[in-house]
Amino acid sequence: MTDVGGRTAFITGGANGIGLGIARAFAGAGAKLVLVDLDAEALGRAKAELSARTPTQTYELDVRDREAYAHVADAAEAALGPVSLLCNNAGVAGGAAATKMTYELWDWGMGINLQGVINGVQTFLPRMAERGGGGQIVNTASGAGLATGGSGVLYHTAKFAGVGLTEALHDELAPQGIGCTVLCPGPVATDIIERTRRLQPRRDEPLAPAAERQSGEDRMRRMTNWLASGVAPDAVGQMVLKAVEENRLYIHTDRVMYAAIEARTRALLDAMPAA
Repeated sequence: MTDVGGRTAFITGGANGIGLGIARAFAGAGAKLVLVDLDAEALGRAKAELSARTPTQTYELDVRDREAYAHVADAAEAALGPVSLLCNNAGVAGGAAATKMTYELWDWGMGINLQGVINGVQTFLPRMAERGGGGQIVNTASGAGLATGGSGVLYHTAKFAGVGLTEALHDELAPQGIGCTVLCPGPVATDIIERTRRLQPRRDEPLAPAAERQSGEDRMRRMTNWLASGVAPDAVGQMVLKAVEENRLYIHTDRVMYAAIEARTRALLDAMPAA
């Protein structure tokens, strides 16, 4: 069990959506907070809200930037003490059809959704291990990291890797008292689609045909509506808090992926040679 009270939590993507939900839950349990995000206005709102409940520091950070990450980590620990709760939550949706992908899109999506997680682990894990005292690493993946289901090749690739990374860390770090948790949410009522749309690199090519553009807009609206019907970010934050306290490896926010995970597992087992 990891007691959150009195620990310092470092939460990437912490000013919006799931990250803010986690921050609120941890604040309620007595953790000190370090929130990093690219959204300066949202960071200001989050600090104004949460600093009334617990010591809170905020920093603008692109999680792909390793040098900046190290500087922020140093500043955060100087201000609030050693980080022993790490939530690698920053992420984006987006991408393109497999035949429309570009190296720029691959680098952007994998850089945030996977390399950002790796940067968080590599920045803080050596510090946590050297200090002792345990702690917890929480990586936000997705139900799309457990089975494919139309979320796009870029997103599935990054999220599958995030799940595998967390599982491997869980096995290796358990003897050191550092727990690992992977959050695999289904739909959550956030504005990730719109925020991704503002951030995603645009393909440098002639404007797509009108029908193709309309199809893309329709899909984006469907995804936005689907997410809006999902679990509230604050409810997800409470799930994360409980999982950390109980040192649970997996968090599912709903049963949306049950059938897909079951079918994938059956296909894997059926493909094995006879004993």
